Amino acid sequence: VSTQSTGVCMMAGTPPDNFILPSNKSSNHHADNLLDSELSGLRVLNSNNQISWLHTILRDVKTTHGDFVFNADRLIRLVIEEALNFLPTHDKTVYTPKGVPYEGKGFNKGNCGVSLVRSGEAMEKSLRECCRSIRIGKMLIRHDDDDSSRPPKVIYVRLPPDIAERNVLLMYPLMNTGGTIHQSIKELKKNNVLEERIIICTLFVTPDSVRHVLSDFPKVRILTTEVNEDCALHFGERYFGTDK
Repeated sequence: VSTQSTGVCMMAGTPPDNFILPSNKSSNHHADNLLDSELSGLRVLNSNNQISWLHTILRDVKTTHGDFVFNADRLIRLVIEEALNFLPTHDKTVYTPKGVPYEGKGFNKGNCGVSLVRSGEAMEKSLRECCRSIRIGKMLIRHDDDDSSRPPKVIYVRLPPDIAERNVLLMYPLMNTGGTIHQSIKELKKNNVLEERIIICTLFVTPDSVRHVLSDFPKVRILTTEVNEDCALHFGERYFGTDK
């Protein structure tokens, strides 16, 4: 069963004119600068004590592996749940056990996830918990260790054969430079995926990474929990326990 809800894709209503909804200034002051730059594809979850607490745990070098995974999963789940709000729905009538009709919503078919190996795979669990039978593709994109100026290289791609007809939740926890995400979007477009069907699900982004992605792909949507200059969390290593 695929999942979708309102707003991102034009097939189910138009997205808001300004998609940037920054959190409060104290925790996400960089989002204000992005507003000034008129990048209309960024959505930052509203900041609250819970999200700030999760950020604190994930950034703390003293956090144990078990605590890191547990709290990262919680933050990921918040992002995935919010991402579903921007996928198309249709009106649906059901009946309660007393035979009373209820006018609600049903998810349209035609969605999938794509995780960027390796750290993006950490987000698959939350997506499957929300959408049990959703299809998930994978990409492996590597940077050149000898020449950082060269663009990342696509090593491996496995996508649903009908991905051009689907809305894509592109999963990658961190956007430092935006290079990996940028390359993955190019690969999706090679497979005829429309920009407006791509929603990037991430936890932390830098202002430069957002500008890098949205300047070339303005119709793509980015959903995150924080905009910050410092995204050096070594997320993949800490999540999978390979940082020791």
